[in-house]
Amino acid sequence: MASSFSFDVVSDFDRQELVNALDQARREVISRFDLKDTKTEILLEDEAIRINTASEFTLQAVVDILQSKAIKRNLSLKIFDYQEVQPSSGDRVVQAINLKKGIDQEQAKKITKLIRDQVPKAQAAIQGDAVRITSKSKDELQTVIQLLKAQDFPLALQFTNYR
Repeated sequence: MASSFSFDVVSDFDRQELVNALDQARREVISRFDLKDTKTEILLEDEAIRINTASEFTLQAVVDILQSKAIKRNLSLKIFDYQEVQPSSGDRVVQAINLKKGIDQEQAKKITKLIRDQVPKAQAAIQGDAVRITSKSKDELQTVIQLLKAQDFPLALQFTNYR
């Protein structure tokens, strides 16, 4: 039997599910009567989504559609980092939505401090853009998972490599 158990806290999303959600959003935009003639474009780039549409009103409608499709595909809305709406040529607007992936150092430090304060028998170590939690007891690890789920971090957290 192993002397200690561990798991990783990561912030990630399924890119294929995001692609599927965007495809569904594009199809709904094309078929909706109020958005049909807006020539709306929803583009997926490496680390962002770019929406180009006729007005801020239609932009909000497209963002609502995108959010509903993401939720249906079990994607957290916390992966979206909305940037400022920019005017574009011909009275159009463009909005970039950055995709958040990985735990930054500041959030990782908050997570490790919370674990140190609340569950002293569990050790937390920052490893790149993830946090590894180790303990001699699986019950301690379950307590840590429940503690982190109860917090409202500004990023989507997943728990992987539980062993």
